[in-house]
Amino acid sequence: MISQPSRHCTVELQALPSRIGQVRRIVSAQLRYWHLDPLIDQAALGVTELLTNVHRHAQPDKICTVEIELLLDRLTVSVHDHDPRLPAVRDADPLATNGRGLALIAAVSESWGVRPHGDSGKTVWFTLPASPTVAALPPLPAYKAKTAAAKAGGPCLHKRPAAARADGRSGHPRTPARSPVAG
Repeated sequence: MISQPSRHCTVELQALPSRIGQVRRIVSAQLRYWHLDPLIDQAALGVTELLTNVHRHAQPDKICTVEIELLLDRLTVSVHDHDPRLPAVRDADPLATNGRGLALIAAVSESWGVRPHGDSGKTVWFTLPASPTVAALPPLPAYKAKTAAAKAGGPCLHKRPAAARADGRSGHPRTPARSPVAG
């Protein structure tokens, strides 16, 4: 028996460097909304690596879908692209500036893998453990959501109307400003 509903968010994008930063912010905001702050750094790092791989390697296009799902005590982050070629972990030269993405994902995640989808592409995913106390889910918003993501367990923050903000303020949730100067 499932005692808590799952939470799900999907973002479709073209994996360009400028969009990768936007998706990092969306994933971070969504995890804050789900009260999963301890997982933000690992999830943002992992999604950045997966989107960078799509940007560098995917053919015939750079269109992909990022999904994050919280189910009980497990957060799964996945990226689906249209390239049927499967990625492989490789040994990078110690002085190389790239080639460590999947090894990095393996190091920071609980598990990871690839699901081939024949000629229509593949999904690369990784999981992070979410303790039940950290993953206490906020109540669903009071308005009627019509998107598939909302029906699956709540809206994505980037699509949520301003009036439905969990903290009662209007406008888009923002990451707190940080100063590059210590102190």
